Amino acid sequence: MNVFGIGLPEMVLILAIALLVFGPKKLPEIGRSLGKAIRGFQDASKEFENEFKRESQELEEAVKMSARLEASEATSVSPEPNTPETSVERSGTENEVS
Repeated sequence: MNVFGIGLPEMVLILAIALLVFGPKKLPEIGRSLGKAIRGFQDASKEFENEFKRESQELEEAVKMSARLEASEATSVSPEPNTPETSVERSGTENEVS
């Protein structure tokens, strides 16, 4: 059993020292507080991960939708015929006949 790089003998030693420092009456209360804190960190971590996944999925959907719209616009737009009227409009000048 290896938790956070600490093996079973190290855990027993830490618990024995905690028992000596805090006493048998205070140790269960500290354990409960520590357990609640760890649980809170785990919940916050899961919530962050879920939010990150949800946002990334929404972003992927937006990119796919944008690509689909661009593809449909590209196929629906037909090029204008190159007539003298349209070439004048594009260049912004008119051919003057003298």
